[in-house]
Amino acid sequence: MAAEIVNPRSDSHTDQDGGGEPLDSFDPVFELHRGGKMAVQATVPVRDKDDLSLAYTPGVARVCTAIAEQPELVNDYTWKSSVVAVVTDGTAVLGLGDIGPQASLPVMEGKAILFKQFGGVDAVPIALDCTGVDEIVETVVRLAPSFGGVNLEDISAPRCFEIEKQLQERLDIPVFHDDQHGTAVVTLAALRNAARLSGREIGQLRAVISGAGAAGVAIAKMLVGAGIGDVALTDRKGVISADREDLTPVKREVAGFTNKAGITGSLEDALAGADVFIGVSGGTVPEEAVASMAEGAFVFAMANPNPEVHPDVAHKYAAVVATGRSDFPNQINNVLAFPGIFAGALQVRASRITEGMKIAAAEALAAVVGDDLAADYVIPSPFDERVAPAVTAAVAAAARAEGVARR
Repeated sequence: MAAEIVNPRSDSHTDQDGGGEPLDSFDPVFELHRGGKMAVQATVPVRDKDDLSLAYTPGVARVCTAIAEQPELVNDYTWKSSVVAVVTDGTAVLGLGDIGPQASLPVMEGKAILFKQFGGVDAVPIALDCTGVDEIVETVVRLAPSFGGVNLEDISAPRCFEIEKQLQERLDIPVFHDDQHGTAVVTLAALRNAARLSGREIGQLRAVISGAGAAGVAIAKMLVGAGIGDVALTDRKGVISADREDLTPVKREVAGFTNKAGITGSLEDALAGADVFIGVSGGTVPEEAVASMAEGAFVFAMANPNPEVHPDVAHKYAAVVATGRSDFPNQINNVLAFPGIFAGALQVRASRITEGMKIAAAEALAAVVGDDLAADYVIPSPFDERVAPAVTAAVAAAARAEGVARR
């Protein structure tokens, strides 16, 4: 699939069931989405009977026979090695929550065209009408022969952790939960540059993360892997620490490698003297808590559409401010990571995406900023044409170095 980004709109302004248009027909958002945001496009011509005999029967039988005899040839003579399945169950869609598989499709289509636009990677949206861990895993395993990689999307925690783990164990293609790892990669890249701007090393920083869902846990793991001085993760009940008896297995694991300072209490307690705030939870952080952070602090308030700390408030106290929004500087946007990560993994036919590949992606992304580094520019724009090639090359090189590349 060349995944041509086209919009085959209908002239009709009624839905396919014959009902009336539920909203303003001239709303530009609905007009853009009418008919879907992607289509299949052939990459070879079928102009006459000779083309037909090559693309389909009888010629195609020779390719099928060759693959049956040498299964690895599927990567050379089909699209398998260059296409990703974007899989969701619709339980954690954007900021909308559990809206179901059909309502998730506009987002999955959007993800697919971002793969193509920013990474040159073809992707197919797949919304599953099941939510059980075993059901999802078994379904994806059975779909996997058609794909070179699996991008898990908008699956609620804590199920997303177990689903990804089981799929990684059972499949020999990259499995990547973007809500976890894409967010973590871009956050680490921005944090590296913020530290560089302030003349500090990442090992000198103490960070506090608000939100212990998929993104928060992944960010904590990646920051620890990158050598952060210390990081505390918080949920609705406060700081996740080993002395709490209400922790899930995932949070108990996190408690084992975070919060070396042994902080207890609330998010506000943890922020006192902290160098970094990372918000992936929603809610609002009181201004006095932000004011209690260390001098020259960094505030990455990434909830959408309402950051945990409004930039106007954050700028009173912080040296670097980032959000998840496109209308403020320093947008922490997953599109900076996942297209290049998959492009690099597919390029070398990696069997999985390792921690080293993610760290390499973050370092490459941070390096794009280069000498232009400034308080309002610690992370590049998604439209910077240097981003995807840099991340792709770094991920491919890391895959080879870690022994998971197959070409």
